[in-house]
Amino acid sequence: MKETPSDWLALAGLQLSPFAAQLVTLGVILILLVLLHGILHYGVLRILQGRMRNHRFLFFKLIGHSSLFRHAAMLAQGLALGWLTSWWVPAGSLHEGLLGFSRIWMLVYTMLAFFAFLDLVLDWCFRKQVAVQFPLKGIVQSLKIIGAIAVVIFIVSVLIGQSPVILISGLGAMTAVLMLIFKDPILGLVAGIQLSANNMLSIGDWLEMPKYNADGAVIDIGLTTVKVRNWDNTVTTVPTYALISDSFKNWRAMSESGGRRIKRAIHIDVNSIKFISETQMQRLTKSRLLSQYILEKSREVEAYNRSRSEDLSSALNGRRLTNIGTFRAYLEVYLRNHPNIHRNMTMLVRQLAPGTTGVPIEIYAFTTTVAWAEYESIQSDLFDHIFAVVGEFDLRVFQEPTGYDMSALRLAVAGASDISATGNTSGNASGAEPNS
Repeated sequence: MKETPSDWLALAGLQLSPFAAQLVTLGVILILLVLLHGILHYGVLRILQGRMRNHRFLFFKLIGHSSLFRHAAMLAQGLALGWLTSWWVPAGSLHEGLLGFSRIWMLVYTMLAFFAFLDLVLDWCFRKQVAVQFPLKGIVQSLKIIGAIAVVIFIVSVLIGQSPVILISGLGAMTAVLMLIFKDPILGLVAGIQLSANNMLSIGDWLEMPKYNADGAVIDIGLTTVKVRNWDNTVTTVPTYALISDSFKNWRAMSESGGRRIKRAIHIDVNSIKFISETQMQRLTKSRLLSQYILEKSREVEAYNRSRSEDLSSALNGRRLTNIGTFRAYLEVYLRNHPNIHRNMTMLVRQLAPGTTGVPIEIYAFTTTVAWAEYESIQSDLFDHIFAVVGEFDLRVFQEPTGYDMSALRLAVAGASDISATGNTSGNASGAEPNS
């Protein structure tokens, strides 16, 4: 049997009662634990953390800023309490109580140290962009839940003095209750695994999910929720399993492709569509972008009409160039020569079915950038030019009548009425016969 502090006092000639001997032993244990706490936290930890924070490797720097060492030091104090209790405290209720307390102490700080290590690894992965396609935060949260449940089972087994195997076997009857309690974490974990396995979502992706009013960048993928910072700087929280059960749009492929689509139409007034006259053709031939097209198309049309001996005195005979067709050809050449339009992606100008708003001429192309502000600027500049040149082809852009149009029409009608009334009055005056 190992000597206790009371035995040391007995060798020195000081005899103590059993109760006083226990108090002395507890006092010595407490003093030693306080000394150990001071040495670890104010000596060893400060030296280690100082060196770690100045380390050249990121992982060791993160260790220096984490709470891992602090929890490890508290775990060491729990181990010291258990050893001192086993050595110095005789068997009995005090011995069992201190051992139980030290075991619970060690379980709690083992769990906290494990959590700190998981947070450390997660932070390192995010900073180094390692395995970011996996739902790392959801996996870490799942491991924390599993670790917390295991620690609770062991603590309960220490308190009741039973083997944890008995408690684990008894959990079989509570499976249904546990499934109900942890339904969202389980669904979130499964959804996270599916998202990572299929590479469907990762941090930084542009997510659009109208059902949840989510339209922005993914900033966090958790066990039960995914956080999206919308473009108006609000944050939308989406259940993780909803990304599997519902549909959503991920714009990552667009960002990785290097081009963003322009798909917008300009509506032409049907009444302005007509054949191109010789005078207009000569004027349009002066355009650097159109000259080659008009020359080639004119030769093709002329050869076609000559081969069929068409009577061109009627506009119903033969082939002729139209202003809207020439306008489409101009837009195609303009897009091919535009420095900010991607030449290796789909690029076309098409005419859609006419409707109540005229004939839509749609621009379908991709920009050379995916940055939002630059994309909008390119698209705006493109259509600024289109609206400005449409009149050169004797075409009109369709627009619903506005209040200004109605006022101008009313004034025109009123002016015509006044002129008509004035003319009638003058005519009557000049044509009247004098009284006899």
